[in-house]
Amino acid sequence: MNETINTGRKLKAMLVAAALGSSMAMAACSSEPEAPAEVEGVIPGMSVENARMVLNAVEGNPAAVYFDLKYEGDRGLTIRKAEVAQAGSTTMHDYGEYDFKVQMMEALPVAITKGSEVNFKPGGLHVMAFEPSPELQPGGKAEVTLTVSGGQTHSFEADILAAGDEAAAEDGEEG
Repeated sequence: MNETINTGRKLKAMLVAAALGSSMAMAACSSEPEAPAEVEGVIPGMSVENARMVLNAVEGNPAAVYFDLKYEGDRGLTIRKAEVAQAGSTTMHDYGEYDFKVQMMEALPVAITKGSEVNFKPGGLHVMAFEPSPELQPGGKAEVTLTVSGGQTHSFEADILAAGDEAAAEDGEEG
């Protein structure tokens, strides 16, 4: 009798395994579209335009990075840091009032949601690249990487401009 019960249990286990296997095979053949593959260094819905790094007039002094960011992703994010390849260190800066004076200070993390447009610009939010490599020369490109909450990154290239070229570029846009 025990042998009949054991055989029944084995048969039941085999039937359950076969049913699970066939349902998994059917799921694999379903016609539902796959989710888009994530690309390393790209955050879905995030775009950067007008990216430029302006070198300091004094070689070795910090450079500034400016750009226009748009975000159309569905998930709210927070930009928590920025990095520039070939720079010793990088910090996001902004201007604020302290001790009754407007001055530059380290920026707080930048929250973005669907439809956000954030301008990193002179006199406002920007990225400072300290100890820029001598290889970063006007006419070249600098790689900038933003890191958001959760650790995801978004990389882009910024045109490298000489000191004073930013003002010339702004005058040309307004004129």
